[in-house]
Amino acid sequence: MLGDSDLRFFATIAASPSLAAAARALDVTPPAVSQRLAQIEERLGLRLVERGVGGHRLTSEGEMLASRAATILGDLDALFEDLVQRRGTVSGTLRVVAPFGFGRLHIAPLMASFARRHPSVALDLVLTEDPRGAMRTDRWDMLIHVGRLPDLDVVQRKLAPNRRLLCAAPAYIERHGLPDGPKALREHRCGVVREDQADVSLWSLTGPGGERKSVRIQPYFASNDGEVIRAWALEGLGIVERSEWSVADDLRAGRLVEILADWRLPDADVIALMNQRTVRAARIETFVEHLAEALSAPPWASR
Repeated sequence: MLGDSDLRFFATIAASPSLAAAARALDVTPPAVSQRLAQIEERLGLRLVERGVGGHRLTSEGEMLASRAATILGDLDALFEDLVQRRGTVSGTLRVVAPFGFGRLHIAPLMASFARRHPSVALDLVLTEDPRGAMRTDRWDMLIHVGRLPDLDVVQRKLAPNRRLLCAAPAYIERHGLPDGPKALREHRCGVVREDQADVSLWSLTGPGGERKSVRIQPYFASNDGEVIRAWALEGLGIVERSEWSVADDLRAGRLVEILADWRLPDADVIALMNQRTVRAARIETFVEHLAEALSAPPWASR
């Protein structure tokens, strides 16, 4: 017989790309994961996971167990949430997923201040370069997204406006000059953040008269970490597209200069997505109001 702890253990394995990643998520050693998985398989008399050098793959029986475990655990969590909600207390584990940079700079401090107000709440923050990928699992209550979203059948709440800007360091401008329009960007050294499999080399801008221009740039430097791209821009390597929250202080201090200020990139507003399973929990409703209040006057807004 399997208990709920076994089901949660296997759900973590199913959601992880490797047993080593599952061990990190569970905060145990890889041998401990392998040993417990073997014990569960022996108890069931079934092979649940095919181990391999490049990762692991669920067998058909493992797929069935992962699917049924998700349903059972969801029902158990929903039951707990319903009972807690009847008490009217703000308690339980607040599971938030957020992008690395924004999550570290803005979400983590706001979670800390929320926990100080509500000491019965435990915090669980996952920072990832692919927050939307976390939606494939059910181990989250709120997902913070910065940027445009496809139509998703989840409850969403806009927390704060956020512009995307083109900017470069004065040292770069001194050496290479300023582009006189979107098309001139093709002649400049540009850096991009590779994230979410997006087409990051196609920059779309809207002019002061409403005209739209799309420019395909050839990246001179790239990284999957936005703070690396920002640091390279500060070193004068080239022009980058960054969120206002990331570069507002640099712009105010003159370390970076906005490029083509009369042209606008698509906004990348800060949005909270709530898991349907826990959206009505007191801790979620209270936390989203906490975020909305704190970000109602975004600290990065320059104009």
